[in-house]
Amino acid sequence: MSKKIGFIGAGKMAQAIIGGIIHAGTVSSEDLVASAASNETISKVQQKFSIDTTTDNKIVAEHADILILAVKPNLHMAVIEEIKEFIKPHTIVITIAAGISLKFLEEAFARNIKAIRSMPNTPSLIGEGMTVLCANKFVTEEELREVVDILSCFGKAEVVQESLMDSIPAISASSPAYVYMFIEALADGGVKNGLTRDQSYTLAAQAVLGAAKMVLETGKHPGELKDEVCTPGGATIEAVAELEKKGFRAAVLSAMEKCTEKTKALGKD
Repeated sequence: MSKKIGFIGAGKMAQAIIGGIIHAGTVSSEDLVASAASNETISKVQQKFSIDTTTDNKIVAEHADILILAVKPNLHMAVIEEIKEFIKPHTIVITIAAGISLKFLEEAFARNIKAIRSMPNTPSLIGEGMTVLCANKFVTEEELREVVDILSCFGKAEVVQESLMDSIPAISASSPAYVYMFIEALADGGVKNGLTRDQSYTLAAQAVLGAAKMVLETGKHPGELKDEVCTPGGATIEAVAELEKKGFRAAVLSAMEKCTEKTKALGKD
């Protein structure tokens, strides 16, 4: 692919996407450019990924065929005001910030901009990302497929209606944090029972990875897979019963509700 992909903002999420794209080999590092506010950040990114970097957002905007806005929601307006006169008519602008709507992007640029709202996650860095996106009416089907192909090169990509986008952070963007907490808790249990810390992390992480692959690759309902592990009168059903007793599912659902509420609030801000 010969498209020039630009990143305004080069924080953790942008770096995860850059790393995923380079690792997949779909886009050459020569076709990637990123900007950041600090010289320290752009120096780190340049050394890590060997791509062009700058502190001037306008340079990135002027050269990008696909422009990814990887800044916090409250910085979008200021960045757009800075770059909107430098965006080419064919450039596709993608936001990865929670709560930033297509309407916001269209109004901020004050013209018929090709806009995509997306929500990736940090496992993109290792090629196991999950990105959900939606596009406005100015993005053609061919352009949308092209963007999906790029986002799929470091994981999976799913197109949804924009009305569902505020629900995405809770289930796929923020959820790796919950999973890391779960892995850490499993490892603590292993250490409590005599395993080393390194052994515990390996066993717990591989178990979570394997369980996730079982859901994706078998097509079975998670409840069915859970039942297959639980033998009558066995140890696993005892553990499952205790998790239910302690409100495991309710805690996850409550956390997701709080995450969604915050996402909507960010959009209003």
